[in-house]
Amino acid sequence: MNSSNDLSGKIALVTGGSRGIGKAIARELGSRGATIVINYLKNHSAAKAAVEELEAEGISATRIKAHIGDEAAVDALISKIKEEFGRLDILINNAASGVMRPAAELSAKHWDWTLDINARGPWMLSVASARLMPEGSRIINLSSPGSTRVFPAYFAVGVSKAAIEAVTRYLAVELGSKGISVNTVSAGFVMTDALDSFPDELGVKDIASRATPAGTVITPEDVSKVVAMMCSTDAEMIRGQVIMVDGGETLTHQ
Repeated sequence: MNSSNDLSGKIALVTGGSRGIGKAIARELGSRGATIVINYLKNHSAAKAAVEELEAEGISATRIKAHIGDEAAVDALISKIKEEFGRLDILINNAASGVMRPAAELSAKHWDWTLDINARGPWMLSVASARLMPEGSRIINLSSPGSTRVFPAYFAVGVSKAAIEAVTRYLAVELGSKGISVNTVSAGFVMTDALDSFPDELGVKDIASRATPAGTVITPEDVSKVVAMMCSTDAEMIRGQVIMVDGGETLTHQ
C-alpha cells in the first residue's frame, strides 16, 4: 500500500455506517488499516451484520448506537470513543435522513428532523470530535448535488445539504489552526436503499441506473475511494472544498 494511503493505527468514526455508502466507506477505510467505529440509530441487526462482515475481512470494527441529532447523545458517543480508544483521527459525517415533500407540504417537525440529522448533528459531532483529534485528523461530510440544484420534493434535504457545505467551509477555517482538515464529498445518485425514500414518479432510480458521462453508473465504492483519498496525506492542502463524485452527471441537463 502506498504510504500516503495507509491508515493503519487510525480510529475512524462513520455515522450511518451500517449500509449503503456509509458501509462502503467503512470497508474502504478499514481495508487501508483504520479501526472502524460504526454509528447507527435504529437498525441493530444491520449494524451487527456490518461489523461482522468487516471483521470477517480482517478489519477491526465496533458499533455504537447514537442519535446524532441529539446533543446529549453526541456527547455520550464521543465519551465512549474516548474511553475505548483515547482519540479519534477520522470523522465521516455520512448519516442522513429527511422528509421528501415540496416546501408547501412540510411541517416544522419535518424541517427540524431533517436539519437536525443532516446539518446540526454533523456540526455538533465535528466540534465534539475535534476535542479528541490530534493534528493531521480529517473530517469528511457527505452531501449531494441537491445542495445547489433543485430536485422535486427535495426541499428540506436540499437545504440541509447546502447547510452542511457551509458548515464545512466554516469549520475548515476554525479547525484548521488545530491541524484538522474539513471537506465535503458530494455523491451523485447512487443505487442504494436511500433512493426508496424518493417518490417513484420522480424516476430517481432510473437516473441512478443509467450510465453517466463517464460511461458507467456511480457505485458506493466510487464514493468511498474518494472519501478515503481525502483522508490521506495527499489531500493535506485541500480544505473546505466540495468534491463532486458523479461521473459528470451534473454537467448535463438530462
